[in-house]
Amino acid sequence: MNKQKNIVMKNKLKRDLKARHLTMIAIGGSIGTGLFVASGATVAQAGPGGALLSYAIIGVMVYFLMTSLGELAAYLPVSGTFATYGARYVDEAFGFAIGWNYWYNWAITVAVDLVAAQLVISYWIDAGAYSWLWSLLFLSIIFCLNYISVKGFGEAEFWFSLIKVVTVIVFIVVGLLMIIGILRGAESAGWQNWQVGDAPFVGGFSSMIGVAMVVGFSFQGTELIGIAAGESKDPEKNIPRAMRQVFWRILLFYIFAILVISLIIPYTDPNLLRNDETDISVSPFTLVFQHAGLLSAAALMNAVILTSVLSAGNSGLYASTRMLYALAREGKAPKIFAKLSSSGVPRAALLATTFVAMLCFLTSMYKDQAVYLWLLNMSGMTGFIAWLGIAISHYRFRKGYTKQGNDVSKLPYRSSCFPFGPIFAFVLCLIITLGQNYEAFLQDTIDWNGVIATYVGIPLFFLIYFTYKIIKKTKWVKYEDMDFSKAD
Repeated sequence: MNKQKNIVMKNKLKRDLKARHLTMIAIGGSIGTGLFVASGATVAQAGPGGALLSYAIIGVMVYFLMTSLGELAAYLPVSGTFATYGARYVDEAFGFAIGWNYWYNWAITVAVDLVAAQLVISYWIDAGAYSWLWSLLFLSIIFCLNYISVKGFGEAEFWFSLIKVVTVIVFIVVGLLMIIGILRGAESAGWQNWQVGDAPFVGGFSSMIGVAMVVGFSFQGTELIGIAAGESKDPEKNIPRAMRQVFWRILLFYIFAILVISLIIPYTDPNLLRNDETDISVSPFTLVFQHAGLLSAAALMNAVILTSVLSAGNSGLYASTRMLYALAREGKAPKIFAKLSSSGVPRAALLATTFVAMLCFLTSMYKDQAVYLWLLNMSGMTGFIAWLGIAISHYRFRKGYTKQGNDVSKLPYRSSCFPFGPIFAFVLCLIITLGQNYEAFLQDTIDWNGVIATYVGIPLFFLIYFTYKIIKKTKWVKYEDMDFSKAD
């Protein structure tokens, strides 16, 4: 009996992620260059009021998505959540397509982070033709963190995220002290910045849509907590707690940060108009710290952004590895990727994902740049597709759960505002997804190159979906046929 139990345990992931790990994984997944650098461009494009309203609206959408994911993950805490939920509560082909698209998205994102890392490090050391060695070094570091154990990944992500959180808090405190006059350097700060030019709302509805896309991308990564659910201790307790805490912390970080930026730096400041994520000097965080007299602000923010890049790469490698593992366990990928080491790490899946990330990275460095850009554009849409999948899966989960006579009060965590929450999140997420490059259709001659480059991820998803559906002859799961067993 004990021998059988040991065999079963060896075939399962280790539940070594604590509540603090889950909290920081979710926070770290959403705080990055989108906040530290691109936030200034959102203020410049939509004005202080437009940017703040966009972050608030998208924040509400993300809140509903995270509570939907929280209900699903607390009830069925498995690795590779989106693929499993999509297959169980929507359609097996839907879960297959969501899973492979999400794996692809993060594998490519790791490659993007490797390129970004060498750009950031060049601020201090310009290695010229050998700068790619920095990328290989960083890849080796995050590979080792993921290879040893999930606890190694969790600890690294905890400290990576803590650095970012402390930076944001210090920024908000310094900014508020400048605004109320305790710190000098922002003599023109105040609500008068909201009355400059066309402020507070600039560019009308079209600017709001444009900003909403940037904001949506900035929030992506919060869903990583769902991927980590399969390796968390006491998931029925810790996942709901993390979901409740994380969202409000993230939203407050973004809202307060944007408010501080808009009150200190007018939206007409030419530095905000430049949206170059490789130029640390244009970061609104850098500008505010410099106004406060911190002359080494650029070097400080460069170090923080390097931490953000490493954090994103670390999380991306973890997420894509666990998704490939989950697909293999469900028979949707080669069985070798479902094998676990003695420490509970799917190392075959990790090696395969690392290999793909390295190939994409080398493609960007040595081959046609157009190939790399196409890969990047295909992956860019996948995060939104995953969010849409969460909304659909949760809506059908709850409907099927109640239709089979189950009591929703017995759920470990119950999402609020059902069915409005997932429906609202689905509609708004769909608008953002389809509107990412709507201006290409409004020109005298449609910019087909721009359209294809932006939206190629959508037909790719449907190609995977319908190919699997036709070959396997799958059907949408009826509510009365849904599987609500909790076996991992």
